[in-house]
Amino acid sequence: MGKEPECPPPGLPMWMATYSDLVTLLLTFFVLLLTMASMDPIKFIQAKTSIEYAFGWSTKAAPVPFSIPLIPSPPKSKFTPIPQQAPIQHFKRIKTDLEMTKIDNQVEALQKDNDSVILRINERVLFEPGKTELNPASYPILRKVADIIRPLPLTMRIEGHTDATPMAKGQMNNWDLSVARAVSVMAFYQRNGLFSLDRMSAAGYGATRPLVPNTTPENMAQNRRVDFILRSNRPVEADGRPTTPIPF
Repeated sequence: MGKEPECPPPGLPMWMATYSDLVTLLLTFFVLLLTMASMDPIKFIQAKTSIEYAFGWSTKAAPVPFSIPLIPSPPKSKFTPIPQQAPIQHFKRIKTDLEMTKIDNQVEALQKDNDSVILRINERVLFEPGKTELNPASYPILRKVADIIRPLPLTMRIEGHTDATPMAKGQMNNWDLSVARAVSVMAFYQRNGLFSLDRMSAAGYGATRPLVPNTTPENMAQNRRVDFILRSNRPVEADGRPTTPIPF
């Protein structure tokens, strides 16, 4: 009788085990190449640890060193940066608003230096001669001025000025008069809720800062005035609100 053919052993052929090992090694090799190509040390160490664990070279996963980079925060500043063109833009806007509200013939807008705007109001518009109480006829003008300034990021210093004419005996002197008038304007704005106190300050200079020499009645009338000094380079709090206005 002929010899019966031998039956193959049960299970997969031996060559498939060798082939599977080869494919696994190739896959591991290319994963390793890809990890090294990324140049990320954390991912490389993770892949290396995973391979060692898979092949039984390590029974415990190696710790992966990792540190969170600390980025220094910029120093906090109490001052809001003001663009170079901001004062010029504020001046143009104020001047246009004065013309639109038709009070430009009573309120003069001037640009001072590169960071200030001056609104100048003659004494006769606001006060009776020698008086410190506001003339009620000036209320609409002051309200319009407040409406123009309030939306802008500006602080306001109210300055009172007089001429060099001595006051009558027993009355306040020129300096007292200028201070009282500046405070009267400031009180009007605060009392009517037009400006908060943290955006205003008041000062009086008497006759020490004349615009022109006090030699003629016309010049004296020009020197009797109230100036609104508007500035945008002021200190602010963290929430953007201005602190006490800086000295001018």
